[in-house]
Amino acid sequence: MKPPPRPPLIAPFGSPGPAARRRRSRDPLIAALLWTLTAATACQSAPQPAPEVPTPGQEAQDEPMNPMTPPGDLALSALGASFSDDASKIIDGALATSQAYNKLEALCLEVGPRLSGSPALDEAIRWSMEELKKDGHDKVRAEPAMVPRWVRGAESAAVTAPRAFPLTMLGLGGSVGTPKRGLEAEVVVVANEEELEAAAPRIEGRIVLFNNPMPPFSHETGTGYGHTVRFRVNGADMASAHGALAVLVRSVTARSLNSPHTGMLSYKDEVPRIPAAAITTEDADTIAGLVRRGHAVKVKLSMEARNHDPVPSANVVAELTGREAPEEVVVISGHLDSWDVGHGAHDDGAGCVIAMEALSVLRRLGMTPRRTLRVVLWTNEENGLMGAKAYAQDHAGELRLHAAAVESDSGGFDPASIAVHHQDPERQARAAATLEGLLPLFAPVRTGTVLRGFAGADVGVMLTDDVPLLGLVSDPSQYFDYHHSHADTFDKIDKAELDRSVAAMALLAFILAEMPGRLGDLP
Repeated sequence: MKPPPRPPLIAPFGSPGPAARRRRSRDPLIAALLWTLTAATACQSAPQPAPEVPTPGQEAQDEPMNPMTPPGDLALSALGASFSDDASKIIDGALATSQAYNKLEALCLEVGPRLSGSPALDEAIRWSMEELKKDGHDKVRAEPAMVPRWVRGAESAAVTAPRAFPLTMLGLGGSVGTPKRGLEAEVVVVANEEELEAAAPRIEGRIVLFNNPMPPFSHETGTGYGHTVRFRVNGADMASAHGALAVLVRSVTARSLNSPHTGMLSYKDEVPRIPAAAITTEDADTIAGLVRRGHAVKVKLSMEARNHDPVPSANVVAELTGREAPEEVVVISGHLDSWDVGHGAHDDGAGCVIAMEALSVLRRLGMTPRRTLRVVLWTNEENGLMGAKAYAQDHAGELRLHAAAVESDSGGFDPASIAVHHQDPERQARAAATLEGLLPLFAPVRTGTVLRGFAGADVGVMLTDDVPLLGLVSDPSQYFDYHHSHADTFDKIDKAELDRSVAAMALLAFILAEMPGRLGDLP
């Protein structure tokens, strides 16, 4: 029997008003911070200070992953029960047939790191489109976006006194370069803002080292990333305000084998732009120890870093067209760009292949949901969010028909949590409660908690358009060991963990695209 006609799955919300448009046009770096602060407030028991302006790619596991409800206390909801058979089919199918590991190996080894504006990112865009077409997806396309182009160039740093030894360093993304012959100056070591202010009379004409250790990860206190990263993001301006020539930052990681970690910085116009670089935790402690023992430490820094004019790039898009309401969309996504070191394996090659393969799993299983599932592989997450901003602008007329937008940008580890974020607190709470009623379905893939707050930097651009945002959040215990470093390579990927993330994404996507109403809708 043919089912009776049904009303639209999503009630029209109208186009965003002027206030929403103004909010969307806000500097994406500042916008990303606001979303991250929401996550920190929601997830941690003792709030910590956070940076004034974060990197665009602030990860969903910045702060503690404390469960809002103990997993053992969760019961399967009536909605969840209606998806029990589907969940088993999707999880079994994903674990048996996932090609995510092979896809990620090709991306990492054959394309490599993919900095915005680079030929490697252009190649990654071509590669991902070919893979999506091979898997038979609908409407595979590249949607244009202009992105910044920053080139690292040759760089080096060395201590020249009281003894000479090289420093292992990486220039920070977006940094200006040094003079051609480099610069050499005495180092002033500070741990925080208070020590910076106390040292202010000694800073002019010198190099400032921010030696603020990131604490070890624990489930009780989280990663501490959102607290520690403020010096990487804002340190150059903070030091420049006191006349510093350059800034060095202790790498934002709790574990190191002499590997520096890069990342985006932010310059304001009020003070001169000075070169900025990350050094290893070992080198930071060595310099700090020499200063503590009464030595005047001098460093020579040479950086050819340069910011160029924006260049064309693109988001990669592909779809599984919905069977009943193809005009209504659920986005599943990761970001295709990476920093220019390592392979960009966990950040965020893994997120890209998780989204790609989740769509392919559902297609192979013949499970076409009511709404359209749309994969988006974002460009320029790491240093600008221009891909996400272009998507929000280009699709402004249809964002009211976006049932949800999901991002995977926390590595290819086990899918520990689902984060949910909505600009309406009441709808966010309702969405979180709905997800908690679904969690027992995810037990086979080890997803056990729901987080309230930040879901992803790219999808976050749609926050003010009333779109429910979700993040597939990996186990954060090892992520910052590799993050933004030479160590973020394919050999760090565990196939079984990656496949469980594919299964979790496929199940989450199917439910969001199949359920009767939009997640978090009020009665």
